[in-house]
Amino acid sequence: MKKKILVANRGEIALRVIRAIQELGHTAVAIYETPDNEALHIRTADEAVWIGDGPRSDYLNIDKVIKAAKKSEAEAIHPGYGFLAENPDFAKACEDEGIIFIGPSSEVITNLGDKVIARKIMADADIPMVPGTQNLNAGDDGVQQAIEFGRKYGYPIMLKATAGGGGRGIRQIDDESQLREEIPIARAEAKAAFNNDNVYLEKVVLTPKHVEVQVIADKLGNTVHLGTRDCSIQRRNQKLVEIAPSMIEDQELLDSICNTAVKAAKAANYANAGTVEFLIDKDMNYYFMEINTRVQVEHTVTEMITGIDIVRTQIKLALGKNLAFSQDDVQLRGHAIEMRINAEDPRNNFMPEGGKNVSVYRSPGGYGVRLDGFVYQGYTIPEVYDSLLVKLTVFGFSWNETVDRLKRCLTNFVITGPKTTIPFYLNLVNDDDFKKGDFDTSYLDTHTHLFEYEDVKSEVNKLSKLIAEIHYKGENSYAI
Repeated sequence: MKKKILVANRGEIALRVIRAIQELGHTAVAIYETPDNEALHIRTADEAVWIGDGPRSDYLNIDKVIKAAKKSEAEAIHPGYGFLAENPDFAKACEDEGIIFIGPSSEVITNLGDKVIARKIMADADIPMVPGTQNLNAGDDGVQQAIEFGRKYGYPIMLKATAGGGGRGIRQIDDESQLREEIPIARAEAKAAFNNDNVYLEKVVLTPKHVEVQVIADKLGNTVHLGTRDCSIQRRNQKLVEIAPSMIEDQELLDSICNTAVKAAKAANYANAGTVEFLIDKDMNYYFMEINTRVQVEHTVTEMITGIDIVRTQIKLALGKNLAFSQDDVQLRGHAIEMRINAEDPRNNFMPEGGKNVSVYRSPGGYGVRLDGFVYQGYTIPEVYDSLLVKLTVFGFSWNETVDRLKRCLTNFVITGPKTTIPFYLNLVNDDDFKKGDFDTSYLDTHTHLFEYEDVKSEVNKLSKLIAEIHYKGENSYAI
């Protein structure tokens, strides 16, 4: 039966979800704030509801989003990622209003969003974890707890906001004096960002590989994994490059990690799509990190190597269907790499380039190439939102083929106006360690030469701009 589904998000993920809704024969409803009044997602949806001037505040306003769903008579809401996607109060509001929330239950989001509760669930299920604490007590008592932990396990240790996520509310502590200083600061930041000032500690796994597993489960408890992804190449604890499957050659280890992810999801009573994240140390020991209770930015690489539409599956499961495939049906093939093309200046600490107009936009294409984006020529990038413009994902049957295809795509990708991460990525794909598939979370710190390039991406960018201008004037025709 045809349903009306509201997408409580913006940008490329809103477009991604809208397309899946329409492919399933349902009606897609977009929401938007004033800065997004020229955004592609509201042009693509079947209906669009303006929810306020924002910026950001209305996308984060549970009452307004629920009101938009009611006004449009939407029967379900897909939260995408970011904004309200992992907010248990939003999921609960949907449940209370009889609106289908396309994701796990509010109870599961609450439990897994609280990192301390999540650690207890995993400990009870015998899931391997990095040594850590419960929530630190308030005041000096909590500081003393932290000092005792540091003395027992040694430094560095990681100070984390209990309700943190997306690389926020996290900092490395290298000695006892820094620990004393940072705890009250971390509490204040956590309160401001998450309305929760609880913090806890974990032992740092030095220069680990960051490997995650996509899981999908129905409400009957049928749970499968879709293989691994490597997200080790990061800046400020936020992912830049995603790869599927992991380049670790020990298949027995990867199988164990995947099976552990399924076990973790079942222990949490998880339903719908989610991601179980792990850290792997130099001795190839792996440790549970967290479960992200939403579709991930990097889901595209998993879709490329499995042929499974994760967002489509999410929607069907939420609307009452059971998993249509088993673990034996999941077959991985080849390799996929996703790069986040951001309007940022990598040489200036990845400073955002919002407010600038995209004067020329020319995207790559061809076999094994996927683009998930919302930018277009003439688009002015809002200063008030995330800097992601488009995700470039490529597939190849071998690692070398995939890297070669990615290099070609980056060379052909032209965005002029704002500075972007494209020239930085061009350096990366030509780096010997990347070409060998050898990277961990220290990669950017140890490969500073990646930041050495000219402002204009070589003559290719200049030539591409010239060709684009000629093409738009219709001056590229000639006779023999």
